[in-house]
Amino acid sequence: MATWRTAAAELLGTFVLVFVGTTGVAGAERTTAPILLAAAFAFGLGLLAALYAFGEVSGGHFNPAVSLAMFLDRRLGPGDLVRYWAAQFAGGILASLVLLVATSRAVVATTANRPVSSGTGFTIELVGTAIFVTVILQASRSERFGTSALIAIPLTLVSIHLVAIPFTGCSVNPARSLGPDLVGDTWHGLWLFFVAPGLGAAVAWVVHSTVVAGRLEPESPVAHVLDEPTSGA
Repeated sequence: MATWRTAAAELLGTFVLVFVGTTGVAGAERTTAPILLAAAFAFGLGLLAALYAFGEVSGGHFNPAVSLAMFLDRRLGPGDLVRYWAAQFAGGILASLVLLVATSRAVVATTANRPVSSGTGFTIELVGTAIFVTVILQASRSERFGTSALIAIPLTLVSIHLVAIPFTGCSVNPARSLGPDLVGDTWHGLWLFFVAPGLGAAVAWVVHSTVVAGRLEPESPVAHVLDEPTSGA
């Protein structure tokens, strides 16, 4: 069951992921650094930092789509899912607010996701999320991988960004999209960055359950990317 510590870990982990990633995007806009590489590695390394810092407490979701997949896999209860989502969206918004304080609303707006078209963006986000979440579902339960999940998951996120950035700016994470849109007051098909990752998470769960696990089976109440989260103080 989620405690105040797991909620705090999800909030702070999502904050680290979104702040490092979007600040990397904003910084690349002001230098000669290739934005494709800068953004991809900023988000990947931001996730790596978040997992090391907070993953053992909450399981290291930092993404509403990941939590949805864990709920479908019965590793997260309905009440915990709502608490995880609330913490993740708060973390994403907080990250954009801090970037706003450091820069300006116009700068925050440049970090928002923008699909080249609804059809293309929807497809890229759905498939990208499905790949990313499928890796997480397996890495978080397989004893063969252990702590190598700390590398596999961030590297998968880097690869998804390298593919998706030219088409959507790459989200695969509704909390990452909401913060810049809300704080930057710029709206570019936000619905797409909620619906496509959600469907992608569902596809990932179906693929994992049928192809990898071979069956649908209940898991523990809280999903874990690393180890068992410690109990609340």
